[in-house]
Amino acid sequence: MTTSNKNTSLLVMDSNAPPPYLLRAPERNSSPFIFAAPHSGRYYPPDFRARSVLDTSGLQRSEDAFVDHLFEDVTKIGGALLVATHARSYLDLNRAANELDTTMFTPRLPPQKLNNSHRVKVGLGLIPRIIAEGVPIYKGPLPAREAAKRVDTVHTPYHRKLAQLLTDRLSQFGVAYLIDCHSMPSENRNRQFSKRGPDIVLGDSWGGACERELTSQAEQIFIDAGFRVRRNIPYSGGYSTVHYGNPAQNVHALQIEVNRAIYMDEARQTPLSDFQLVKDSLHSVCKILLERTQQRLNLQTIPLAAE
Repeated sequence: MTTSNKNTSLLVMDSNAPPPYLLRAPERNSSPFIFAAPHSGRYYPPDFRARSVLDTSGLQRSEDAFVDHLFEDVTKIGGALLVATHARSYLDLNRAANELDTTMFTPRLPPQKLNNSHRVKVGLGLIPRIIAEGVPIYKGPLPAREAAKRVDTVHTPYHRKLAQLLTDRLSQFGVAYLIDCHSMPSENRNRQFSKRGPDIVLGDSWGGACERELTSQAEQIFIDAGFRVRRNIPYSGGYSTVHYGNPAQNVHALQIEVNRAIYMDEARQTPLSDFQLVKDSLHSVCKILLERTQQRLNLQTIPLAAE
């Protein structure tokens, strides 16, 4: 979706907005692994908050809170980390650019150009209509031009950079890995889980987004580190996993969901005292995964390339 010159002149630009993403490059040697945190953004544009019936605390319940911090040390072991800056309730980067609900806008967007996916139908499209608990976000319809503005300023640059990073790794190593990092509500907020539920859910689109060896290896490493692990249920992978994962072309995507209850107080939205312990355990898992994958493929790390 692009914004015409006519529409651009109507948009109110946010001079205080951060860039659409932050890229943290590997500190020493580069590896084929790109880590991404698309849902941990914490910027809520003023015009967005003004249109919402929720305060910032309510909007924050859609965040994958602190996930960027949980995985920030991957840069020490050769992984690049791409971090979203804008809040998930403002725009969900794990959706296609045309996953929009036409009924949210005035005038309505042309439905023939949109993907009316199941996520859109339940209110969780590119521009969400609700937060995860089913609470409406907006006071009323949004201006139609708002969809193009958010796509152009946030979604397009983020995914352009992610695609470039994967292409660069594929060129350097002959293979590229995307680890898409998320968090999930605990069982007391999601009845699909058992009484305790898993600590980690690995999503590989039922084997379609990455080589099975990677998923199996990741699962065993997590189990060895003391985590309870499940595959694909209830999260088999979102847009990024399906869109970028192409094992036939040596590009592999694996989604990792971390149970929020093991590292944060979900009601207060604050880290638990065990936060650093969980962070260290996740870092150890990532380190072993990178090392074993590179050994399996007989890859050599190479000096850091310009990002």
